[in-house]
Amino acid sequence: MVNYKQDISDEGLLLNRMTQTLHKRGPDASGYYVSEHAMMGHRRLVVVDPAGGGQPMKKTIDDNTYTIVYNGELYNTDDVRNTLVQMGFEFESYSDTEVLLAAYIAWDVWCVNYINGIFSFAIWDEERERLFLCRDHLGVKPLYYMQKDDWMIFGSEIKAIMQHPVAEPIIDETGICEIFGLGPAHSLDNGVFKDVKQLPPAHWMVYQQDSFRIEEYWKLEVNEHTDDENETGEHVRELLTDAIKRQLVSDVPICTFLSGGLDSSVISAVASKEFSKRGERLNTYSIDYEGNSQFYKASDFQPTSDDAWVDIMADHIGSNHHRVVLNNNELVAALQDAVNATDMPGMADIDSSLFLFCKEVRKDATVALSGECADEIFGGYPWYLREDLAYDNTFPWSGAIKERQSLLNKDISHIDLDGYVQSKYEDTVKKAPVGDSKDKDARMKKLFYLNIKWFMTTLLTRKDRMSMATSLEVRVPFADHRLVEYAFNIPREYLFYGSREKGILRKALNGILPQDILWRKKSPYPKTFNPQYIKGVRTWMEEILSDNKSPVLDLIDVDTIKKIVDTEGRSFKRPWFGQLMTGPQLIAYLIQLDIWLRRYKVKVSL
Repeated sequence: MVNYKQDISDEGLLLNRMTQTLHKRGPDASGYYVSEHAMMGHRRLVVVDPAGGGQPMKKTIDDNTYTIVYNGELYNTDDVRNTLVQMGFEFESYSDTEVLLAAYIAWDVWCVNYINGIFSFAIWDEERERLFLCRDHLGVKPLYYMQKDDWMIFGSEIKAIMQHPVAEPIIDETGICEIFGLGPAHSLDNGVFKDVKQLPPAHWMVYQQDSFRIEEYWKLEVNEHTDDENETGEHVRELLTDAIKRQLVSDVPICTFLSGGLDSSVISAVASKEFSKRGERLNTYSIDYEGNSQFYKASDFQPTSDDAWVDIMADHIGSNHHRVVLNNNELVAALQDAVNATDMPGMADIDSSLFLFCKEVRKDATVALSGECADEIFGGYPWYLREDLAYDNTFPWSGAIKERQSLLNKDISHIDLDGYVQSKYEDTVKKAPVGDSKDKDARMKKLFYLNIKWFMTTLLTRKDRMSMATSLEVRVPFADHRLVEYAFNIPREYLFYGSREKGILRKALNGILPQDILWRKKSPYPKTFNPQYIKGVRTWMEEILSDNKSPVLDLIDVDTIKKIVDTEGRSFKRPWFGQLMTGPQLIAYLIQLDIWLRRYKVKVSL
């Protein structure tokens, strides 16, 4: 936190209280920086350089002291360090934290042009009394802030900001639109609570007494694609395998998530090969649910169960595989843990299952690699190939806007969810770089841009919050910005090689994966099919509806929700969000909304 109008150096107890809210993100150590106008706290999860990577970290050059707090990992640490050594810099540790701080000292705000990784960080420049905040290219790591009453407050999660006396848990009309119109997705710069903002992905901020500036340092561009089909596949393979190998650096146990799908399988295959080179065996983990073998039902969105495919891949790469089977009652109860982790309603059991899964994985490992982002950058979702979805004039994963509007309490039904969502959609489409593409190519570029800026960030938020709430760091090789840049310019006919979703990725991985895995039809994140889960959320929601003190009742149309609950979600005809969030998940989302309103004592100001 920064305040130029008063001496805040005696606010140590407040700093400590704010920092301790993040103890699950960093269970291993804590540290503090205190000065007259700036204070910073840090919780550390030790991954690299246990002795030399403590934070806040200071570095003094030419009598000026710079201090950093940082969450994340750099994947080109050695490259950047070597460049800085040639420039005359000396290092006291081998941590990426010191390299990142030195990069800022060397190149100022342009340090972002030299680094590759997942990161959110803050640097206090003592001489200039300047705060520099920065977030990674794709938004893997979070960064929230609030500017209010002479204070600039920032943190990895909203819960840290809410400990400050000037922060209030208020939602206004915009917050309602974010929760009911867009949720569980949210605008890139919006923190849902009034006055709380997100620093968008690929942006930095400079905050000084007389200035405040936010700049986008990286954006997708349309460039001519000169590689032929074979060269494109080779280049995708090179970029991806390089990203995976770079993300295997760790001084603590590291593993991979393995679903038997294309994305997790290639990560596990490459990681296993690297492990075997040093005489080690990779640990892999998959998720399942009690009763799924009995209750699983195939659908267009979920054509096959993962079990058999996981076994094929685990045998193929020789990993030490662990199958985590979740209890459905615990899945329902963990909706509360998911709200605590995200500081707002999220992806219902899609969140709570990941929380429970990560909790089990954390018993053995501190770092995991996961396959998120491949579908967004290589065209893995149905809306890439179905023209009725691709050309729908809204977010293709969130078409139930009229149905969402019907959920609002009559007292707030004047709030225009459709107008709000449409404005966000149109604003994003206007920013999409389409170059001189023909009509069909232009729409495809817009679709990819929408997915990267919205759907992908929603899944990355989910992955970060659920994993870090269990003190597990999850890395996502497909979110390497070099790979995203290249994939964005691959022609449509190459992307869908063989008339298949993610066709070029499948071609690129030929020889790395077994053929049946390589050409398996995409199946999304596994969810429970057990009626016990539906019974659990239905019972919980009935209790909420029958309690006239339930805060959610002021926001929802009770009769509409009762009908949805009575039909176990079937009366809500369209998916609430994406492919997985259907009627039962909507009920769970409303449960999460009630939990959130209660726990955070949220005030509605309209």
